[in-house]
Amino acid sequence: MEQKNTWETYSEEQLEEVDSFAKEYMDFLNNGKTERECIDQIVNTVESAGYQELEELIKAGKELKPGDKVYAVWMNKSIVLFQIGEKKMEEGMNILGAHIDSPRLDVKQNPMYEEGGFAYLDTHYYGGVKKYQWVTIPLAIHGVVVKKDGQTVEVNVGENEDDPVFFVSDLLIHLAQEQLEKKANKVIEGEALDIIVGNKPLTIDKKKKAEDEEEKAEKDAVKKGILDILEKSYGIEEEDFISAELEVVPAGKAREAGFDRSMILAYGQDDRVCAFSSFKAMLEVKETKRTACCILVDKEEIGSVGATGMQSKFFENAVAEVMNLMGEYSELNLRRCLARSCMLSSDVSSAFDPAYASSFDKKNVAYLGGGMVFNKFTGSRGKSGSNDANAEYLGHIRAIFEKEKINFQTAELGKVDLGGGGTIAYILALYGMNVIDSGVAVLNMHAPWEATSKADVYETKRGYVAFLENAEM
Repeated sequence: MEQKNTWETYSEEQLEEVDSFAKEYMDFLNNGKTERECIDQIVNTVESAGYQELEELIKAGKELKPGDKVYAVWMNKSIVLFQIGEKKMEEGMNILGAHIDSPRLDVKQNPMYEEGGFAYLDTHYYGGVKKYQWVTIPLAIHGVVVKKDGQTVEVNVGENEDDPVFFVSDLLIHLAQEQLEKKANKVIEGEALDIIVGNKPLTIDKKKKAEDEEEKAEKDAVKKGILDILEKSYGIEEEDFISAELEVVPAGKAREAGFDRSMILAYGQDDRVCAFSSFKAMLEVKETKRTACCILVDKEEIGSVGATGMQSKFFENAVAEVMNLMGEYSELNLRRCLARSCMLSSDVSSAFDPAYASSFDKKNVAYLGGGMVFNKFTGSRGKSGSNDANAEYLGHIRAIFEKEKINFQTAELGKVDLGGGGTIAYILALYGMNVIDSGVAVLNMHAPWEATSKADVYETKRGYVAFLENAEM
């Protein structure tokens, strides 16, 4: 089948909208390098658009009616948005679901040590990464430290031009003969991904210090110097790392890529590109027959586990609370609502890379600039672990997109026997609802810097709006 290039379908006015939307998206990426930072931005945006917090409505005993907009946040890492439709929720919702976590390095609970004149923070990588991609690049530290008295200290170091950055060292090429003989997954070991955070010893005024105190201070003096800075800058002591969530991410802002500025190069586009497009689509939706919903969750990169992952009951509980405020709740009505819903599992797909063409089936792969992507199934090899959308649902989606003139493509995640991947789709499908994977094609997926097409990001947002306003089976 002939595939249209999305850029060629746009009017001059739409081309301006593409660039405007891309700038908004890049700003979102720059200010949302962790789940918590994404949630803060989303809450600020949706509240200004008239969304009300579900917990406050419950306390006030307020009834919900068609047109009302509601949101609920869970543990500052997941959020669900609802725009109440004209029909009863028992008849189902139209749902967009994406995730806001991305591969990174997490600082361990007892992380700080000194070795060879350097102070280090010990890390544990999160999600699927090629470990060798994380060495010798500028890194930033984002997150929170919660002290024993309950005070939360926010940390964000490495993003401003006058901030210091951090890095993981690598062996110089002159001595790397043995290293270069290793397999790629062994060139850099997970335990070697510790970031260097300092090299300057804590200075001691020898005239004021007793001899024994001098000797004590000289041991781990670089580490002590870093702890002294942390105490003065943040009021943090070494023990506070126990109750900290610190994420190490690539330092630097999202950039336009290519002489034609057609692409975006940035950290965390899997899956913040779909998260951003999804919640922005919610803000564009007008009155709907069915309730529109957007769920953005944590922990997808490690199996959607935990209290903030898609496998938790957060989403189901929020739906129950909304139905209760509408006077519709019963266990049976909740089950009917979920089973009759339609969902787009909004996650990225692998883009064709001509440099590694042998890894892809050219007839069934997504191309940058090809528009929104649908993956009928994901999984690995024999479709293991996938949600396999049914033909009727695909036919319904096709009809919507043809009517709304949305450019889309279909794809699989590489050649059959090479590997694969998954999304949150199979979890929502357990309720019996219609679900299909959809989203944006990404080049360099899971690398510190990933690439997308501006046109695909914009077209996907258009597709999400069309789905929210028209889906109903």
